[in-house]
Amino acid sequence: MAGDTNKKIFVLDTNVILHDYKSIYNFQENDIVIPIVVLEELDKFKRGNDQINFHAREFARELDEVLGGDILGPEGVSLGKGHGNLRVQTGVPFSDEMKLSFSEDIPDHRILATADYLTRNNRDRKVVLVTKDMNLRVKAKALKVLAQDYLTDQVKDLDTSLGKSVTERNDVSGDKISLLYEKGEAGIPVEEFFPGEEIEGNHFYVLKNGSASALACYDPIKRIIRKVDKLNAFGIYPKNSEQAFALDALLNPNISLVALSGKAGTGKTLLALAAALQQNKAFEQVYLARPIVALSNKDLGYLPGDINEKVTPYMQPLFDNLNVIKHRFNMHSPENLLIDEMLKDEKLVISALAYIRGRSLSNVFFIVDEAQNLTPHEVKTIITRAGEGVKMVFTGDIDQIDSPYLDRQSNGLSHLFDRMQGQDVFAHVHLEKGERSYLAELASNLL
Repeated sequence: MAGDTNKKIFVLDTNVILHDYKSIYNFQENDIVIPIVVLEELDKFKRGNDQINFHAREFARELDEVLGGDILGPEGVSLGKGHGNLRVQTGVPFSDEMKLSFSEDIPDHRILATADYLTRNNRDRKVVLVTKDMNLRVKAKALKVLAQDYLTDQVKDLDTSLGKSVTERNDVSGDKISLLYEKGEAGIPVEEFFPGEEIEGNHFYVLKNGSASALACYDPIKRIIRKVDKLNAFGIYPKNSEQAFALDALLNPNISLVALSGKAGTGKTLLALAAALQQNKAFEQVYLARPIVALSNKDLGYLPGDINEKVTPYMQPLFDNLNVIKHRFNMHSPENLLIDEMLKDEKLVISALAYIRGRSLSNVFFIVDEAQNLTPHEVKTIITRAGEGVKMVFTGDIDQIDSPYLDRQSNGLSHLFDRMQGQDVFAHVHLEKGERSYLAELASNLL
């Protein structure tokens, strides 16, 4: 592949395109090579309702538009101003080293063979295999083929992003803390409380001065620092400051998008569901959904039974959280009767995310659990479908990712709180203290 020796050649794996069908435009002026086996792989994903199926179809349309009616020559076709060329590489012979290393002729090895072939035949240019498959990256490097993850939507400084939501301050005077208690919801103008400081919207504070302490939040609409109270939401009380901040954001009508991250047992889903039920009169429906990570590229259609029978085992953790709330009340209490009535009338819907895709979202409290298993594009697709009166909550543990092609930096939940931090309608709380039980907390920290 001739051309500018300063330009790199990026060989894209199938999983990169399934992750982001617009990925071919994210390599600046470098050239892109799509191994023909990748197109064969994408054909297997065209049918279905999951996001990867959508991406497979959209990439096929995108590629068809880029190619137009032209026959692909050795230079490929231009991707437009500011971009390089794109071409499809037909099958190449396995090198002797490839033959000795791999006995199976599988798509992964053919993609690797393409990158190996281009590396050997473009000594004056840097060839890089781009794949989200960690094992394939190791195989490539063993063959002296450069390989990297798809970096476009990765969070560069994740620890900083996680720490942006809550700050502990020990430099606030006791008089200011006392005044904060006195003013309550009315708050104190931010210019008086933190003079000369630039503060992002909906930032939470743990304020301490000797024996005096308070929980506070910056309201970007009123431009005040207000006290955060430990509120009750449908029988659920916060057990620590992080949970108090989470409930404050969940119950705040001015915040329409909330991200709750944290390890298992910190109460993310339980708090979100309790807040939704507490505000049931403000919303027409409460949706509680989670993505189902398919095994061996098989979706729910492969499982026996009707939709409910397929989905119920995956949704059981959500029903468990609902039962925790129900057990806070007497069996025949108004609260339990309300929950049963909402379930019966489909005012409270617990479902797999795939089965509500495409539905109109208006005046809905929408909770997406296990959001760390979504790609950034999937999260964007969900949020951009929000109509009037919608509150969206994404919960998840970025250290417990089931998708083989996502990690702490590239998943949709991390991408969400990194990009949206500081926006007036957004709040993020990272919960660290487990409240499930001492045993669960001990296991989470030590095992």
